[in-house]
Amino acid sequence: MPTCEVAIIGLGLMGSSALHSLSGRGADVLGFDPLIVGEARGSSHGSCRVYRRFNFESEAYTDLSDRAFEGWRALESTSGRAILRPSAVLEAGPPGSKLVAGSRAAAARKGPITGPTMGAEVNSAYPAFRLPNDWDVVVQESGGILMTEEAIRAFREGAEDRIVAAAARIRPTPTGIRVSTSTDEVTAKQVILAAGPWISGLVPGLAQHLKITRQAVGWFKPAKPETVAYGEFPIFIIEGKRGMIYGFPDFEGRGVKAARHDHGPVVSADDWHPPATDEELEAVGVTLAELVPGAAGSIADRDICLYTNTLKADAIEDGGDEFIVDRLPTDPRIIVASPCSGHGAKFATAIGSMLADLVLDLQAVAPRAFRLDRFSGFAPRPSADR
Repeated sequence: MPTCEVAIIGLGLMGSSALHSLSGRGADVLGFDPLIVGEARGSSHGSCRVYRRFNFESEAYTDLSDRAFEGWRALESTSGRAILRPSAVLEAGPPGSKLVAGSRAAAARKGPITGPTMGAEVNSAYPAFRLPNDWDVVVQESGGILMTEEAIRAFREGAEDRIVAAAARIRPTPTGIRVSTSTDEVTAKQVILAAGPWISGLVPGLAQHLKITRQAVGWFKPAKPETVAYGEFPIFIIEGKRGMIYGFPDFEGRGVKAARHDHGPVVSADDWHPPATDEELEAVGVTLAELVPGAAGSIADRDICLYTNTLKADAIEDGGDEFIVDRLPTDPRIIVASPCSGHGAKFATAIGSMLADLVLDLQAVAPRAFRLDRFSGFAPRPSADR
């Protein structure tokens, strides 16, 4: 039976990054994924994601963002592709906004921040906005638009002959992990599971700790195109009355891409249809009309994304919506990588390197916040007394 050192199940951003990192370190690696780059399914489909250096979700993310930034620039250098397009990131909310306070705190640990701090200043600096004058604001100048599909292509360059375009299942055996497609079977010494919303089908007991939600995305034909052009208008995240809304400048000529970051309805891993409805995008459109009128307009295009989030942990204090990057406690040959959570894309180069470390260095340990043993079902069991 054919063998390899490492098999990767799922080649979105995280799996492809791990493939790139392992190939670059000389590992004998195979990747499996039935989806082609650009197909409208999978956690990493679509042209773009937000890169933020300072993250309100967790203080652990800023150092991870810095590592990822270095990785994105290195990938651009080696591939010759434009992958991370610089853009300011503007975050705003009512006085006392937790979103703004969290990003300000993260930024303060790296040095002073400049730029608008109140809604009135934003309205003057960026004519597309009409924020309440007393709103809190923070602007990150070190953000960017992550070109998702370009990144995946760059990760895969030079490793095309190591990619199997098929869905795969695994079966642990004493001599290795059997990786099976509909036509072939390979034995791997170790396996990385990076299957996004499908990952719970590969790891028994994981489904009870995950929640998959349907997220509607729209492209809005801007009322004032000149005010939302790339270079003139920032990426934005707004904590408003209708939830947390994020959006991009019109950098593709398709309009302003915008969506809710709050969780949508719970769905299954294969629930990509029907397309986003007007009802699902209503809160986004109304928020743009009220607070970013230069970007408001009719819906020019629409899409669906799926967020795969962890539920609250029960073995440690953990609010949920976190990543999983860890060896499976019951079989350390299997590494679980489901770092989606709706905002994991920006970290892909750092996480791919982390996954390679876990494969190649048996002493490497996953970050505490990302480990599986925060769930009691995966916590090590004490040995019985003799």
